[in-house]
Amino acid sequence: MPAVTRNIGLSLGADICWPLAFEQILADSKLSLKVGKDVIDFACERVGLEPFALEKGCKYDVVVDRLTHWFKLQREWIKKGVLMDDLYVYNNPWSVQSYEKHTSYCAMTALGMPVPKTVMLPQKKYGELSDLDFTLEQYARMFELDTIGDGLSYPSFLKPFDGGGWRGVSKVDDASELGKAYDESGQDLMHLQAAVHDFDVFVRAVGIGPQVRVMKYDPSQPLHGRYLVDRDFITKEDEQLVIDTTLTINAFFGWDFNSCEMLSKDGVYYPIDFANPCPDSQVNSIHYHWPWYVLSNLKWAVFNAATNRKMRKSVDFEPFYKIAAKDISYAEKLAGYAKLARERMSTTQFETFSNKHLRPLEEAAFAWFRSERCLEAIRMKVSNVFPEHEVDEFTAKFHALVMKSVDDLQAASK
Repeated sequence: MPAVTRNIGLSLGADICWPLAFEQILADSKLSLKVGKDVIDFACERVGLEPFALEKGCKYDVVVDRLTHWFKLQREWIKKGVLMDDLYVYNNPWSVQSYEKHTSYCAMTALGMPVPKTVMLPQKKYGELSDLDFTLEQYARMFELDTIGDGLSYPSFLKPFDGGGWRGVSKVDDASELGKAYDESGQDLMHLQAAVHDFDVFVRAVGIGPQVRVMKYDPSQPLHGRYLVDRDFITKEDEQLVIDTTLTINAFFGWDFNSCEMLSKDGVYYPIDFANPCPDSQVNSIHYHWPWYVLSNLKWAVFNAATNRKMRKSVDFEPFYKIAAKDISYAEKLAGYAKLARERMSTTQFETFSNKHLRPLEEAAFAWFRSERCLEAIRMKVSNVFPEHEVDEFTAKFHALVMKSVDDLQAASK
């Protein structure tokens, strides 16, 4: 059988710990897979930043990208690779660039998801633009901010329409706080969104391809305390609803790797923030959940590389809108969206491939997480973000949570 090497590239920013895990586990697994007429092995390297000629080919079959949302050079190199070299990348770079939180609210509201009531506000301030004064004088309409706030009720959240990482988010409890926060918003274009107050549970779900991890989340805590370790904290029926919602959002926008936040109240799960196509992936934030992230990322990258799975170069909303137009219940619509999402993500093929080929990858991962290399990777990340006198404490804390997670994952895999 012909021997084929598939190349996986890691497009990285300030990522420290998960790339080490990804590279070393893949190497340790020594995967050599018989797929069709080929025997496939895998190489992995980090993608550099450099000038590129448009006609120069791309050596990678799959790129796991963490830069497209903010680093222009890498985004344009990735676009070129997709268009000219048949590169598979996650996530779709045009979708990441174009579909910010505002678009995601509009689209999912149109599909019937219970997104809280949201109003977009004009910018408080503007930069210097040649036609600005004339345009505003002719067409800007006066509005009463207090009236808008009263219409949504308090508390509400004022937040940038394209924000991320809780940048510029303000909780406002009355008209005075709203006015102050709006005055301080500067040139940011802002949403005002009704809060789901007195909610029952805050859920954050992350999808990597068809794989979804549902986590209990507490944004009031410091970064290392937000992702809670609770498992089975909602019913199986509710968990399926969260999974289906996450898959629908990700498939709709062409995002392989994205996180979705939802608040549950009185049996309804309200999606509040779900355009996050570069989710937390570092051990200092997701700790207990980190092994799942790393292993799921590896599985999805290897599957796409080994099967030479073709990337959807464009997104197609119409099949979702056809379901939305049907005279059926929202539960039935969501089931239809999720079925379409699983088809787009080749879920059946992925599960068959994983069961047949990826057990050695799982075993290599479990062994790596129990090794000194894992402990060193954790320490490297902790040393980068914590003061020196806290490094030992948090290294030990995160390592213990990782060990607990690996035990749980391994027990579930048997």
